[in-house]
Amino acid sequence: MTDPVGKKKKKTSQVVEIWKRLKKNRMAMVGLYMLAAIVVLSVFGPLLSPYDYAAQNYTDRLLFPCAAHIFGTDNFGRDILTRILVGGRYTLFITFVCITMAALIGSALGLLAAFYPRLDNIVMRIVDIFMGIPTMLMCVSIVAALGSSMENMMIALIVTQSPEFARIMRAQVLTLKDREYMEAAQSIGCSNLRVILHHVVPNALAPVIVQYTLGAVSVILMSASLSFVGMGVQPPTPEWGLMISAGRDYLRDYWHIAIIPGLAIVVTAFALNMLGDGLRDALDPRLKQ
Repeated sequence: MTDPVGKKKKKTSQVVEIWKRLKKNRMAMVGLYMLAAIVVLSVFGPLLSPYDYAAQNYTDRLLFPCAAHIFGTDNFGRDILTRILVGGRYTLFITFVCITMAALIGSALGLLAAFYPRLDNIVMRIVDIFMGIPTMLMCVSIVAALGSSMENMMIALIVTQSPEFARIMRAQVLTLKDREYMEAAQSIGCSNLRVILHHVVPNALAPVIVQYTLGAVSVILMSASLSFVGMGVQPPTPEWGLMISAGRDYLRDYWHIAIIPGLAIVVTAFALNMLGDGLRDALDPRLKQ
């Protein structure tokens, strides 16, 4: 296609179009910048801190925020800022691994259920059973059966998050199966694997991406909750939920020990929610204009 002077027009890729629409959403960009800052601080912040996150200093215990310790110290004299930065590594690692594995497993199950009718009833009834059990109860049951550890907590989070992706992917594939390009691909002899990889998955990813960001919020809150009750990350690891649990006994007189790690969870969840809402709008084809 050419313009009046004969120059070829460049075709804008779908990714570029989505990015342009996302940039127009100020709240989504704020969430993106906040999340990027949290990642950078968690990765590089502990390297710049003069304190060891595990070193105990009883002469400086229970200090309120001051020049030497911006967020104060806990009941063992450990610098809270350093522990929050190190704890961010654990929180982000748990969140990324759990939500990625849940998205892959759940999406694969939903895709197979929609593409192969014989598997549909079996897979979806199992998904319904898992979704019928409260998430916290399911996580506690799995961790109690396997033992309290970060690895077992991650298994529980993957199991509880996968059904949501399965239902979303199944719904998307069912709407795509009747499209003309799907019938055309099958009519020219394309294998099921090729149809799935080249036609189904690319066109069904939009709601999965949105659920990925929103599901990450659930993983952060659930991992913090499990660590808070002693069924997740174990001491002395500075995980945010565990830090809140350690500071609850000092909440009345030394509020900063529990409140500041709680604010870290709130800020991270807020950033992911804003980014997720922005991605939902940017990926919605009805909002292109």
